[in-house]
Formats: sequence, structure tokens, C-alpha cells
Amino acid sequence: MSVTERAKVLDGTDDDDLSDRYRDERDWVAGRIELIRGLPHVETPLIEVPLPAKLDGLRLCVKNESVHPSGSHKHRLAEALFTNALASGWLRSEGPVVEASSGSTAISEAWFCQQLGLAFAAVVPSGTAKEKKDAIRDLNGNVVEAPPGADLCEHARQYALKVGGHFMDQFTYAERAYDWHGEHGLAPELLGAVDPDWFVMGAGTGGTVTSVGRYARNTGRKVRVCVTDPENSAFFAGWRDDNPKATDKGSRIEGIGRPRVEPSFLFPMVNRMIRVYDAASVAAMRVAADHLGFRPGPSTGTGLFGALRILHGMQDRGERGTVATLMCDDGSRYNNEYYNNDWCAAHGIDFEPWLDPITEFFQTGDWRPPTTFDTAPRPSDTLWNM
Repeated sequence: MSVTERAKVLDGTDDDDLSDRYRDERDWVAGRIELIRGLPHVETPLIEVPLPAKLDGLRLCVKNESVHPSGSHKHRLAEALFTNALASGWLRSEGPVVEASSGSTAISEAWFCQQLGLAFAAVVPSGTAKEKKDAIRDLNGNVVEAPPGADLCEHARQYALKVGGHFMDQFTYAERAYDWHGEHGLAPELLGAVDPDWFVMGAGTGGTVTSVGRYARNTGRKVRVCVTDPENSAFFAGWRDDNPKATDKGSRIEGIGRPRVEPSFLFPMVNRMIRVYDAASVAAMRVAADHLGFRPGPSTGTGLFGALRILHGMQDRGERGTVATLMCDDGSRYNNEYYNNDWCAAHGIDFEPWLDPITEFFQTGDWRPPTTFDTAPRPSDTLWNM
């Protein structure tokens, strides 16, 4: 080291010793996290669905996540994402939160932004229904409609850079943000209440099923995880073939199924996967509304159909036990879509042949799926249904 270099080190002007490259808003962050911790915590109720005598010894429990303040199970995800982003130094006091979502995640994140005094922008697919955009705007969120065919996540990332905000990126950070080793969350609530043999639901990010699988392994619980995947989603083929690069056209069932395998969908956490026809998802949703005492959205129908398949298999094998699934959100969000016959027909979803078999199963325990039925046409464009 030369005399000049030694002098720089001694007088503090050496470029190898830098401070405050990134702003540390510690007090503001601590205040926001304290606000989150102070929000009411809702332990969501369990609905036990009555089963016929033929299924004696079996139970079906549905955890009603629609009672969260923002109306869906994505409330838990949003809380986890905000806490993680604040503690990681990504959220700043002046920058907006940006998310790629037109549905429940956008609504939940907009709700949290309203509580925390933050601006929010949802990047939504081209042609998103007015009712969904209005629901985001009702929570003071801004709606940015991506061009037709755009990769929604990439568009959201670029928009966040443009406005100096933070792209929350639910699909990457869901599994990292969820607390799977504590006693506050879906997994400890559900497993503490019923200790199920199977937990069944569709995957959007994969964060919820991953958190349940991790919690079960960490606590030595018996529960196995089944993911029900809609038509044209990449998750089923990716898991089956151990191929994280699998792609497909994307799902018509809002909130679940993706055109690619997302980073938060961890294959080893899933014990079984069931591909579910879109028509069967909508039929199961409608059977629940008409006969089972709750009126869910379509992703709940996908999970409920998978639960039916598992219960039927357990009954055939003479097993006893409990199957649990979620009511992800309330069906009122879908009055103009999946509960609208004209809308279903326009999208090729012929749910009628599935109504009687599903109803019969919940009335008698007999499972006689339709022998002939039409499937929805394969989408011509990629569906960023989120």
C-alpha cells in the first residue's frame, strides 16, 4: 500500500468503506409492522358438510376463509407479503405497492394498503370485468390494464420501476413470506381443529399448500396435501414430470391454475394432484350453493370436487378419516360470471352434466360421473387469470 492509499484509509476517505447506500426507514417500518400486528385476527370457522350414511366414518370440513376483512383466503397471503416486504426493506413510505392481480389478491393488498396509508396499483389483464376493477377502486386502489397478450407479471414489474414503487410479486414470494413454523396462520388453525388426513385445494401461487405441507412436516402431522388443478394449467404436468419449466395456456377458473409453474409451487410439498374439468368445478360450486349451505367461488368448487374424489376413494377402500378444504371466497364476487348461465355458455363451460352426479354423491354416497360431456375449447391465447 502506498503512502497516499494509507492516508485515505486513516482519514476515512477510502471508497471501500461506505454507509447508507440504501435508505433505512426503521421507524416508519416499525410503525407499519405494528399496525399490521394490531389488526383484528380472524380465526375462520369450520363448516362440516353432512355426509350420507354410506360415507359413515368419513368427514368433510370446509374452512370458511371468506370471513376475513378483505373477503378471501388471500387476506393471509397479503398480510404475509406486506410483513415480509417491510422487514426486507423493500417498501418505502412514498412508493406505491404494485401487484399483478385482478381478483382476490388485488383486493386484499388494496385493503392492507388502505390500513397502512400506502398507495396501491393493480396491473390487470386486458378485458378485466368492470366489477373487479370497481372492487379495487373502492379500496382506493389504482387499476392499470395491461395490453392484450402481455405477460402480466413482467408488465407489473416494469410499471413499478416506472413509478418508483415496489412490485409485491405474489407468485415468487408467497412461499417465502408465509410463516409455516409459528402458531399464527391457516395451517395451525386447521390442523389444530380437525387433524385431517387430507387437505385439498387448488393452487394459484402455491403458497398456501406449501405452508400447510411445511407446517405438517415441522410438527409431525399426518395430513397429506392434494392440489386440484383446472384445465390448461401448467402445475399438473410440471409436478407429474418434475419439470418446473412446464407451460400451458392458463386457467379459466379464477384464482387458481397458471400458464407456467410459479416459483412458490414446490413439488415435494404435494402428495397428490387431480386434474379437474372446468365444468366440474363450476358444477361443484353450484351444488354447494344449492345444497350444502354455503355459496362459494369457482376455485372452491375445484377443491370441493377433489375432496369428493378423495372421499369416494377412501370409502371404496374402507378407510375412515377427515378431508378438509377451503371456502376461498364468497360467490357474490362471481354473480356475473360463473353463476351466470349465459357467461358459462359463452366460455364453453357446460356444467349441467355434472350437477346430478355431484348432488347424488352428497345425498347418497354413490359416485356416477357423467359418461358423456363436452369440455371447454382450449384457449387460443394465454390466460393470465389471477
